[in-house]
Amino acid sequence: MKTQDLTGKQVMIIAGETSGDHHGARLVAEMAKKEPDLHVCGIGGPQMQAAGVEILVDAGQLSVVGITEVFSALPVVLREAGRVKREMLRRMPDLLILIDFPDFNLHMAGFAKKHGIKVFYYISPQIWAWRRSRVKKIKRRVDHMAVILPFEADFYRTWQVPVTFVGHPLLDHYGQKHWQEPANNSGQESAPEAATVVGLLAGSRKSEIRRNLPVMLAAAGRLAEDLPGVEFIVSVAPGIDPLWLEDWIQPWRDRIDMKLQSGEIAGVLEQCTLVVAASGTVTLEAAIFGVPMVIMYRISNLSYMLGKMLVKVDHIGLANIIAGQRVVPELIQQDANPGTIARTVRDLLSDRSALLALRRRLKTVRAMLGEPGASEKAANIALSLIYRKTAATPAGRV
Repeated sequence: MKTQDLTGKQVMIIAGETSGDHHGARLVAEMAKKEPDLHVCGIGGPQMQAAGVEILVDAGQLSVVGITEVFSALPVVLREAGRVKREMLRRMPDLLILIDFPDFNLHMAGFAKKHGIKVFYYISPQIWAWRRSRVKKIKRRVDHMAVILPFEADFYRTWQVPVTFVGHPLLDHYGQKHWQEPANNSGQESAPEAATVVGLLAGSRKSEIRRNLPVMLAAAGRLAEDLPGVEFIVSVAPGIDPLWLEDWIQPWRDRIDMKLQSGEIAGVLEQCTLVVAASGTVTLEAAIFGVPMVIMYRISNLSYMLGKMLVKVDHIGLANIIAGQRVVPELIQQDANPGTIARTVRDLLSDRSALLALRRRLKTVRAMLGEPGASEKAANIALSLIYRKTAATPAGRV
C-alpha cells in the first residue's frame, strides 16, 4: 500500500481504542490486498501503522473511560478533531471509515457528509444500549453500517439504515483453532490443585488498571489463602509498561504465586482455568477461547450514577449481551469488591461440573458470532463505496 503518493484513491480511517486499532489494521490489510494503490491515513495506533496507515493522530491521546472522565480530556480531543478536519478538507478522501468511538466519530461523520465525503461505519457504537436517539444521526450521516454482533442488524434495519452483519473480526484473528478442552484438572470434581491458573485482566488503559487491579489483587490474596496452590497471571496490555505494573503487584508477591505476562491476550487465556476480567472486548476474547470468567466493572461513582439513568441493557458483559441471558457472573461497582470477587471465583473453581457447563455455554456464544471473514467482508463494502457500486442490501450479508 502506498503511504505517501496521493494520486490514487484516498481513505481516511478513525479508530480511537486499542481494539479499534486491531480491527482497523485487519480491515486495511484486506483492502490493500484488493487495491494495492490505496492511500490510507487517519487516527489509530501501532497496529494500523504497521498495516500501512499514515497516522495523523495517535489514538492513545483520545482514549478515555467513563462519562465524567471525558471532560478532563476535552481540550486534547477538540484540538485533534480540528487537525483531522483540516486534513480531511486538504485531502478530500474518497471514503471516511469510522470504527466505534461514537461521540468523536459521529461528529466526524457529520463533517464529512457536509463536504460530500462518503462514510462507512465499521463496528457499531453500542447505541442499542444507551442514547438510542443517535441512530437518527447515523441514518443521516452514514452511507453503510457493518456490524459485528448478530442482533445489531435487526436494530438498524428497524431504522432503515443500510447495514450488513459481517461477523466478529476477532474470529479472523483466532479462527477456530483456539477452542480447546479445559487444560487444568478438567475431569476432576474436587477443589483446584496446583495446575489451576486464574488470569487477572484489569484493562488496557492506565485509568482502568488503577481502578481495577488493586481490587483484583486483594481478591487474589483471599483466594490464595482459601485455595492453596492457585497460580495467577496478570495480563500486561499493549502499551502498558510492565515495570509500572510491577509496582502494583510487588506488595503481594510474598502471598500470591503470580507472574506478569505481556504479548497477545491469547497467550494468557490458553493457560487459564478462569479469568477475572474488566468489562470490555477482552471478555469476548475469553468467550471465544471458552475460558470461564467473572466480569467486573468499576468507574467513577458519578459516571456510574449517570450511566444507570442512561443505559438500557440487562447485562454489561458482551458474552451475556449476545446470549441474551446471564451466562457468566457480573460484578458491578460496589459488588466488584475483593470479598465478592474471591467468593464468586472460589465457588466456580470448587465446582468443576459447573465450570464445564459454563464452558459449554460459552461455546454457544461463540457460535452466535458467525464465521471468520469479517475483515474481508467489510473491505468489500468499503471498496464498493469508494467505486460507487451498490454496497449491500440493508441487513444483508456479503
